[in-house]
Amino acid sequence: MDTNAPARLPSLARLLGFSGLLPQAAAVALLVGGGAELRPLALGLAFGYAALIFSFLGGVWWGLAAAARGKAPAWVWGVAVLPSLLALAAAWPLASGESDMGLSLGPLGGFIALSVLVDVRLKALGLTPEGWLGLRLPLSLGLGALTLAAALL
Repeated sequence: MDTNAPARLPSLARLLGFSGLLPQAAAVALLVGGGAELRPLALGLAFGYAALIFSFLGGVWWGLAAAARGKAPAWVWGVAVLPSLLALAAAWPLASGESDMGLSLGPLGGFIALSVLVDVRLKALGLTPEGWLGLRLPLSLGLGALTLAAALL
């Protein structure tokens, strides 16, 4: 067995990863067919969930850097804190009293969709398990698209 070969993601990671799109899909479904009284709830949940998952992704990147045992470039550590900071920045309109949730959801959805670029770079550096991009690409694009859909609805 090659101990230098990257670990492979377990199939459970794929199952749980894709099921992680369900809360955002449910929020979008509420926006489409739930009626006006459920709109604030659906928008709030869409923002909160997207911000939470985006911050979690930064923690995953931090973990990949830590697991590299000193072989991760310094920029990986810095980029790992960006999702939490960007999610906080996206909340600024809401914190300032803006009622248009799209002003917060739109940028957040874009940040999430673009986060796959970091995963591409991490893979190129050999810091990710085998199958990483096969999971991260559809999850980042999926959550980003659902978040952007919520912004537009």
